[in-house]
Amino acid sequence: MIRLLVGILVFVINTIYRDRPYPRFYVLETVARVPYFSYLSVLHLYETLGLWRKADWLKVHFAESWNELHHLLIMESLGGDAFWGDQLLAKTTALIYYWIIVVLYFITPRSAYYFMELVEQHAYISYHKFLTANEAKLKLQPAPVVAIGYYRDGDLYMFDAFQTSHNPSERRPKIENLYDVFVAIRDDEMEHVKTMQACQNTNTQFSLNSSHTWEIKTEDLTNSEVDFSSNIPEKAEI
Repeated sequence: MIRLLVGILVFVINTIYRDRPYPRFYVLETVARVPYFSYLSVLHLYETLGLWRKADWLKVHFAESWNELHHLLIMESLGGDAFWGDQLLAKTTALIYYWIIVVLYFITPRSAYYFMELVEQHAYISYHKFLTANEAKLKLQPAPVVAIGYYRDGDLYMFDAFQTSHNPSERRPKIENLYDVFVAIRDDEMEHVKTMQACQNTNTQFSLNSSHTWEIKTEDLTNSEVDFSSNIPEKAEI
């Protein structure tokens, strides 16, 4: 069933957008961020009902959706959403897949994560082929402002947060032209694949953490002397 769902999506995109790369990527990125919305919706419901609380999973999935949002903004800046028909197809497909993944996540989270693993793998391959075929042309074009802000000059906290296989600030893409932007997007997709694989692993079901999470070790507490009294005000002001 999972491969069928992904296969339908891939077939539609490959057939309709064979020679239109930017609209193709616009549709792909519109749909690609939807499963993260589905995960967040179900996780928030679980937390509201007191069934399960894992703040880091919420943080990681939100950071993943934030990353996909910026992929989408980049495609929009390149004119990928110029035709209303592409917008209609992308948003209709996204709405359908949102509810499919919500139901699937309720029944079997691993299958929902496997679905996204396959989607992200397809995205990685698509961007890699595009880069290989258009390297020279892309290197002559400037990087969109939104890409420069997200990958290089802006607040990189959210960029670091979705990459569970890296320590914070370990990965810093070079953004000098449009080719560099697509390289960064392609590599982002592989980071999503790694996280989706980790989410399916039984050993990480309750241990997956955001890259910014600090784990305080017992030995660090016993070997360090901290004067907490210095943080207590002499007189409270009301």
